[in-house]
Amino acid sequence: MGKIKVTSCAIKGLYVIEPTVYPDARGYFMETYNYNDFKEAGLNMVFVQDNQSMSVKGVLRGLHFQKQYPQGKLVRVIKGTVFDVAVDLRSDSETYGKWFGVELSAENKKQFYISPGFAHGFLVLSDEAEFVYKCTDFYHPGDEGGVAWNDPDIGVEWPLQKDVELIISDKDQKWKGLKETFKF
Repeated sequence: MGKIKVTSCAIKGLYVIEPTVYPDARGYFMETYNYNDFKEAGLNMVFVQDNQSMSVKGVLRGLHFQKQYPQGKLVRVIKGTVFDVAVDLRSDSETYGKWFGVELSAENKKQFYISPGFAHGFLVLSDEAEFVYKCTDFYHPGDEGGVAWNDPDIGVEWPLQKDVELIISDKDQKWKGLKETFKF
């Protein structure tokens, strides 16, 4: 493999990606995406859109998904630290409803690839965080869905900080639990 290390997670379809960092007296250089390295690791996705957001400490975004146009996302943090989470929503998966979380930061330079079929969210742990991600499909207004960030059936263990008040959008406070959202 080249300059990017790809590690499969406990849930199929999730990968932690670590670029090789080349530091010197000026700073550092790294490749955050290399088609050939990803392809060699079995990741053949095509990205069509890049997004960036900034959030302050205590912001919890998610858990979001696209209903008809599911997106794969390659996410990373370029400033600050977040706890990033993916929840398996693939009804035929043996890990349906299970979650995986990883700390992403400007310092550790880890990335997280989340395949289509997962809900995604993150909690900002630093004073500010700038979050960037590549998507495998375009955002389609009106196609967004979500699952409650605190659904006990999923049981995400968010690293909540004692003296930090959560900041959650009105939209994200209204999402229902997994069982109410997906009735099979």
